[in-house]
Amino acid sequence: MATIDECRAALEKLSDHMRGAEGDVRAAAALDRSVSCHITDLDTTFVGRLVDGRIEVHHTVAGKPLERAQIRLAMTGDDLVALVAGELNFAKAWGSGRVKLEAGLLDVFRLRKLL
Repeated sequence: MATIDECRAALEKLSDHMRGAEGDVRAAAALDRSVSCHITDLDTTFVGRLVDGRIEVHHTVAGKPLERAQIRLAMTGDDLVALVAGELNFAKAWGSGRVKLEAGLLDVFRLRKLL
């Protein structure tokens, strides 16, 4: 089972990949939205903001945060680490329910370029 530190490192790595992207992927990452990533097996949520093509994690909370983010992800820590490492296909994981993504319809269309 992935640790909180491993999950934080995976989110930082994902953020670095997004920041270095070009073209359509870069445009999709240019959103300015609140974001949360709930790690279900650790019952911990990373809360932050997607801004300037990066995910800025502001803090972590036990359980789910009181305030709903505009973009919400939920998955196990191992799945987060595997997604960022390229070992797990996002579309398949999302389709099977291993990864949950909740956002406004327009944001989902933009984010699919990232994923």
